[in-house]
Amino acid sequence: MIQVRDVTKSYRAGDRTLPVLRGVTTEIADGDFAVILGPSGSGKSTLLYLLGALDEPDGGSVELDGRPLTEMPDAERDRLRRDEVGFVFQSFNLLSNLTAVDNVLVPLIPAGVSDADRRRAAELLTRVGLGERLDHRPNQLSGGEQQRVAIVRALFKSPRYVFADEPTGELDSERGAEIIGLLREVQAESGATVVVVTHDQRYLRDGDRVLRMRDGVLAD
Repeated sequence: MIQVRDVTKSYRAGDRTLPVLRGVTTEIADGDFAVILGPSGSGKSTLLYLLGALDEPDGGSVELDGRPLTEMPDAERDRLRRDEVGFVFQSFNLLSNLTAVDNVLVPLIPAGVSDADRRRAAELLTRVGLGERLDHRPNQLSGGEQQRVAIVRALFKSPRYVFADEPTGELDSERGAEIIGLLREVQAESGATVVVVTHDQRYLRDGDRVLRMRDGVLAD
């Protein structure tokens, strides 16, 4: 269970304080496929970063499975992000000197990468249409191809939580539907809790947990 209680978040812009989240309270059950909808600037990506323990709220609390993120020691929060969370960033965060396969395997490098790991990375990349691009580096890939590499990297370790920030933003409608379909397969097969930020309602399905944001609050 993800529990969000009266969360606030602001950012400084020069001498001004800009409120982004204004008291958000919600819950997302284990195994849900949740979609955070809203226009640009509504606070949906900020909320996602708080859920993924990549930032801290100014007020309120965020709990994953009863564990308050703000009370975790840094080492425990690092372990959570490494072992339990898969995050798909809008900016991809790929390493420019590595191939597509090696970018997928980056999280495994500290513990060592096996031949089986490399085969699985290649299989997952092929599954999202990158079978001919396995040895290409980011500057040899389109924005949509880089996005798919980033998604495979997030899913590779079979995380308990998957947080995806506009995962279809660089893709055409066909590829976008394939990526959302892949995230749904992961959720169905592994029981992972998947939270997707998007402004595109075409990908909604019956049974999705839908959170609609506007001006830093959840709308009815």
